Amino acid sequence: MKEIICLGIESTAHTFGASAVKSNIFEKGYGKSSCEILSNEKDSYSTKQGGMIPRDLAEHHYKVAPSVVKRALEKAGVTLAEINLISFSQGPGIGNALRCGAITARQLALKNKVPLIGVNHCIAHLEIGRKLCGAADPVMLYASGANTQIICYENKYYRVFGETLDMGIGNFLDTFGRALGLGFPAGPALDKMYFEGRELIELPYTVKGMDLAFSGLLTSAEKKIPEIEKGKIRKEDLVYSALHNAFAMLTEVTERALAHTEKKEVILGGGVGCSKALQEMVGKMCEERGAKLFIPPAQVMVDNAAMIAWLGILMHAKSAKVAGGGTEVLPKQRTDDVKVSWRE
Repeated sequence: MKEIICLGIESTAHTFGASAVKSNIFEKGYGKSSCEILSNEKDSYSTKQGGMIPRDLAEHHYKVAPSVVKRALEKAGVTLAEINLISFSQGPGIGNALRCGAITARQLALKNKVPLIGVNHCIAHLEIGRKLCGAADPVMLYASGANTQIICYENKYYRVFGETLDMGIGNFLDTFGRALGLGFPAGPALDKMYFEGRELIELPYTVKGMDLAFSGLLTSAEKKIPEIEKGKIRKEDLVYSALHNAFAMLTEVTERALAHTEKKEVILGGGVGCSKALQEMVGKMCEERGAKLFIPPAQVMVDNAAMIAWLGILMHAKSAKVAGGGTEVLPKQRTDDVKVSWRE
């Protein structure tokens, strides 16, 4: 087989995505292989007020799945019969959402009689970023809705060197944004306000060894919201202060991982990685340490199916078995549960 085309299905949280990715990995091997994203379509659940309700989320995904897959195939200029492999996000994620993607992938694989493989969503973020940026062996700051981890490759596994003890950085931002009256997702609006802030308001900063906690910061920031209405503080200053502390915590733990592993590369992953404020802070830290910061294209930092397809290709090329021994969804699957057989 000279080329393989994989159809990836993503459905861990608010996004249902489908992507066709072509590669010559069987002919060239990983180092010289291509990763051609033929399409990367999605439809995301959003609200003007409130967060994600699992029942409504699943209903959204089931409703849009056929049209998203159809768009992905049409944009790629391929038919289902030309697809050689189907991969789907197996975990971690919201069970209702994961099941929708798994069911869609199983149906397509059975219809087309092609191999089906489940992949880890967190590792997919790392691998697509590593490939598109040309990073060799980076420390990854993975900052998304439910996940906040600092990840490095070591002894055939992606080890978690530090992580959140309570909530993901994205959930922190969305909950804080909801308290301010912003819709979902709140991250882009908060990031814009961050650069309009002028005064640093004292708020909790919680780093415990290599781990972080955001709940104390969230509670304290929410309690200060009434002071905005009374004219005692500016909304932009509160947003600036909350994000400054949260991102400084992420940057500190990432720097510690760099020092411990003696690696020279950092790569961002996850939707919060798109934040200009976070990129700026981590960038300054890397510059001071003589490390290189890689920022993947925004379309593969947010939840997307191209990364699911690419990791499916990597695992299939090494005949990797699906973690868990089947194609069931694994909502609580950890990054370090999966043996990395595709890296030398």
